[in-house]
Amino acid sequence: MRMLQEKDFETYAHMCSDPLVMRYLGEGKTLSRMDAWRSMAAFIGHWTLRGYGIWGVEEKSTGQFIGRIGFFNPADWPGLELGWTLAREAWGKGFATEGARRALEYGFTEMNLDHVISLIYPDNAASIRVAERIGETREGNAVIFGKEDLLYGITRERWMELRS
Repeated sequence: MRMLQEKDFETYAHMCSDPLVMRYLGEGKTLSRMDAWRSMAAFIGHWTLRGYGIWGVEEKSTGQFIGRIGFFNPADWPGLELGWTLAREAWGKGFATEGARRALEYGFTEMNLDHVISLIYPDNAASIRVAERIGETREGNAVIFGKEDLLYGITRERWMELRS
């Protein structure tokens, strides 16, 4: 995982135009190239505003950009969220779980976080499995973009218990 870079944009825009990738994100709609640019710029700006954010994910063996994983906490969000989005070609290979575990480790050890959430559409079985694999449990619901999401979460204390 590394900072998002301008060279990632074409792949990022392609990912954001894929209806299967986007069906459980935001309003559930694909993004135009301009909206993908704004989205990527917002994730990069989040680092300046909050000091943490979303990383670009590269496949080690190829160096290919395959998605994004990291922390997101814009104004009026229900908590500091760990999220993951991968290009369809990267699905089912364990990248989301591996990256989310690494992000949690970073969050709890380097950022000294106490609690992390993940907001997941109820129909997104794959993301629910990732959340559960990394130790998150269902904590309730949250309304985001006018839709009710499942709110999963994990505390640093629980994360440490799972590691021992």
